[in-house]
Amino acid sequence: MTHGVTMKRIRLELARTSDFPEGSASHGYEFVAPLKADSHIDLDGWHEVKAVCHVTRFWGDAPDERGLLAHTRHGWCFNYGDAADDENFFKLDRHHFVPGEYVSITEHDGTVLPFRVASVVPAF
Repeated sequence: MTHGVTMKRIRLELARTSDFPEGSASHGYEFVAPLKADSHIDLDGWHEVKAVCHVTRFWGDAPDERGLLAHTRHGWCFNYGDAADDENFFKLDRHHFVPGEYVSITEHDGTVLPFRVASVVPAF
């Protein structure tokens, strides 16, 4: 199915913010994505496997949201079926997905929040 693409399950947890000074393991994302050997996202690999690049947004007591990792002309985002709800990554292609690293995501409401890579494990 993946023709040599290395699929990983990545968990992002909310990093320190004014609302959560210690961060929060109850707020974040878990998604499946192809990674290169250097832990960067694999755009070429994503083209082969994008249908299985699911994301789950978990946010405290709110219901989980499910969508897909998408790549558009504006860059990488989580897509939940409506472009107005896309959550965009800031320069995702430049990030190493290894535990302890940080990424920024623009939430539904336009707020940019920091997330810490909590884990990266084989997806299947």
